[in-house]
Amino acid sequence: MAFLKNKERTKERFSLLLLDLEEYYFEQHTAYNVTKSSASKRKIRGSLKVCSRSIIFDPEDFTEPILKIPLRDCNQIEFVEKETNPFNEPKPSSISILCEQVIYIKENCIISPYRNERGLKTVKFQLEVWSKTEDVIQTLHQLHRASCLEKLGDQTAMITANLQSRLARTSFDKFCFQNVAEKPHMECAVETVLPLVSNPGHVCITNENLYFQPLNGYPETVIQIQLDKIRRIYKRRHGLRPLGLEVFCSENDFCSDIYLKFYNTEDRDEMYYFIATFLENHMMEHTAESYMLQWQRGHLTNYQYLLHLNNLADRSCNDLSQYPVFPWVISDYTSTELDLTKAATFRDLSKPVGALNKERLDGLLCRFKGMPEPRFMYGSHYSSPGYVLFYLVRVAPEHMLCIQNGRFDHPDRMFNSIGETWKNCLEGATDFKELIPEFYGDDCGFLENHLRLNLGRRQNGSYVCDVHLPAWASDAKDFLKKHKIAIESQYVSEHLHEWIDLVFGFKQRGSQAVEANNVFHPLTYEGGIDYDSIEDPDQRVAMLIQILEFGQTPTQLFTTPHPQRITGRLQNITRSPSLNSPISDLTPGSLNEDSSFEDLTEESRKLTWANVDRMTSVSRHKIHKEAVTSITVTRDGSSVFSTSQDSTLKMFSKELKEFQRSMSFSNMALSSCLMLADDQIVVCSSWDNNVYFYSIPYGRRQDTLMGHDDAVSKVLWANNKLYTASWDSTVKVWQCDPNVLSSQKRTLFELLAELEHDAGVNAIGMNPLGTLLVSGCKDGAVTIWDTDTYGTLQQVDCHSATVHCVSFSPDSRHVLSIGADCFMKVTDVQTGMVTSSVKSEEELRCFCWDGDSVLCGGQSGDLLLWDLMSNTVISRLKAHSGVVIFPINTIKKILTSCIVGEKLQCIFGAFTLISVFLCVSRPGHSHMDE
Repeated sequence: MAFLKNKERTKERFSLLLLDLEEYYFEQHTAYNVTKSSASKRKIRGSLKVCSRSIIFDPEDFTEPILKIPLRDCNQIEFVEKETNPFNEPKPSSISILCEQVIYIKENCIISPYRNERGLKTVKFQLEVWSKTEDVIQTLHQLHRASCLEKLGDQTAMITANLQSRLARTSFDKFCFQNVAEKPHMECAVETVLPLVSNPGHVCITNENLYFQPLNGYPETVIQIQLDKIRRIYKRRHGLRPLGLEVFCSENDFCSDIYLKFYNTEDRDEMYYFIATFLENHMMEHTAESYMLQWQRGHLTNYQYLLHLNNLADRSCNDLSQYPVFPWVISDYTSTELDLTKAATFRDLSKPVGALNKERLDGLLCRFKGMPEPRFMYGSHYSSPGYVLFYLVRVAPEHMLCIQNGRFDHPDRMFNSIGETWKNCLEGATDFKELIPEFYGDDCGFLENHLRLNLGRRQNGSYVCDVHLPAWASDAKDFLKKHKIAIESQYVSEHLHEWIDLVFGFKQRGSQAVEANNVFHPLTYEGGIDYDSIEDPDQRVAMLIQILEFGQTPTQLFTTPHPQRITGRLQNITRSPSLNSPISDLTPGSLNEDSSFEDLTEESRKLTWANVDRMTSVSRHKIHKEAVTSITVTRDGSSVFSTSQDSTLKMFSKELKEFQRSMSFSNMALSSCLMLADDQIVVCSSWDNNVYFYSIPYGRRQDTLMGHDDAVSKVLWANNKLYTASWDSTVKVWQCDPNVLSSQKRTLFELLAELEHDAGVNAIGMNPLGTLLVSGCKDGAVTIWDTDTYGTLQQVDCHSATVHCVSFSPDSRHVLSIGADCFMKVTDVQTGMVTSSVKSEEELRCFCWDGDSVLCGGQSGDLLLWDLMSNTVISRLKAHSGVVIFPINTIKKILTSCIVGEKLQCIFGAFTLISVFLCVSRPGHSHMDE
């Protein structure tokens, strides 16, 4: 597997992938982890790694887990002096760390999601060389101060200063030269770049060799490359700046021998020209035009030509934001036999992926035309780190764990099937990804779970294992064999130049790109932003992270139409007009009305979002005397429970169309409710500071949680934890057993965390995986929390007035919030940047969204369908005569919305209509539409 050619192949378990993104590994010390049990003291020998944002201990005993302690979670790092009492056995000095979290990695030497252990804990280490203890503690104190700074830009600046100080105090060790007669030409500080990691050190070039010496001595003391073995070198754009240099010792492989990132362009260029001058007699300089001529005349295969174009266009397998991009060439993944003589078997290479489905394209064009400058058609790219690891998770699981904070993606969003992936690329609202070179290589490992990874179980009960192949492939090897034949086929050879025009050529940008429906977000293009002109350090870091995560368009290689390949025309292949069936061919009547909620397909969910503006009101029912505040529905959709400011919880029967029960817990308003314990318990929050648990089978109040000092505004349930938000400026997290709740026993509520805010909390929301929590306050602030550490990830002053509603996008990359200031704002989860800000003509109170479209309710009583691409209202549905205040919610086959006043409106729609609010995003998407 070429992707893993440069993977650090050492016998130890430690890897730079265990570090956070943009984190450095500085130094290591042989040490002992001193643990105490009730019976005895145990010392585990291993290597203590000092990193810029964490401390990592790698035990020599592989049965012991690797320990990672984030510095931001450390409360105290102390130096414990050695005992000098002559009457006692001498005790060495040690490092004592009081921390709130320890992460356990590779337990029993198995690659699996990390285990986080929370709670105050003291961890002690003893260095084998005692004299270094104080120096290590001083370093840890410096790095701890940097990690605890509020602003990301300040953290980065302080860590960078520490790194540069280390590099300035060291230099390349000339004793590492292979020959004493070698003459050094230049030496400077650099970083080697591998997928998701950078390793600082010093590079030295002589008249014979190129050397790199890592600052930390990992994974090797020195890396040596003989100059006369180098065959190709490329200048690279790394992190939006011309700082990279990649060296190849092979002619056709796309995985290099070393990728160097310099700290200034002048050093990079001097190194490049020295190597180029030395290699005049050893290598031939190739341009895009020279490769094109070789390909035209058949001296290069289609696969080889695409590899060379990727290399020339700044694509590198060491940079996942600029990974080599290859086209989908086959469109038939359903037939039992693959017929490469039919044009219908192939994808239309003259169109980008986003334009292959006419129905979807029409919608994108409509939004594009109404969008202010700078306009773009596609909010997600065809190549990004998330997409690359989506394909390669089975051979690069540690990379996936690195990019996703120690977790794999949700099983249903993983690379499970070739056919499903292609179909989603055709029909998905934000999925326009192309392929990677591995699909046309020889190693089929990325399609098979040889590592026996536990990647989870899908909703249909099946475990994620090998990738499901099309019927025409007998196994993974057969699939790659036929895929390789397809890319070298007659049809692809005759039409590949059309795809090159789109990705590397004259249709990549400008008016030609507009005509070809090939316009991506402006930040993805080279020169789209001047990174050095951004003065604010926080903005610089946030912008860099966002663009690197989103992906980048290749450097433009051709400004005129690419010529066609000279081929022997064996037969005339014509394209069938019905190559791609648009999603609009599906009708609501074609879906099974009796299908279960869990069996909803991706296609039906997207179809129903497209038809949301066709909703009609089915029935209206007067239930409460005052404003309805919340609704929850049983799984089978037969019963609806609602709370109101009239202080009652009421049960409404769908079949009888009347309410059957009315419960009152206090004389104050009930603010929200939810269903749990298999439809046995309804949880209600109240303005009297309490949370009430109502038993449906017993018809009475089961329990009461007196947890706050002011009104409880919202409750959420996830992973056996109850989240309660209050106007007392806190969100509290409670551990409770739902099985005990449903019994007649009294429940024990354990307070796990108390999340402090600067103002009363008015709204909370949870991402689909339950790993992130977002809260909105009365002062307009939106805060994103990590539910593992209960630490703040982002705090953004989004609104100038009360936040009414907050929610994550289906892919958890963005948060949408609406407030009393009439603004609707989209915030990037990772960077905290507000990427979209829309002013509404009326105050919006509630919404649901799929990442691109938003269905809102507000002051007018209408339901408004917003398009975030163009920031416009594309549909207005007459729904109520007063303010809609409860978040539009979809459960089973019921769509409900609430109005201030005396009415609760329940809209019982068709199966396809309701699924509109259940869209699931594919992994790796970054919606820059907002």
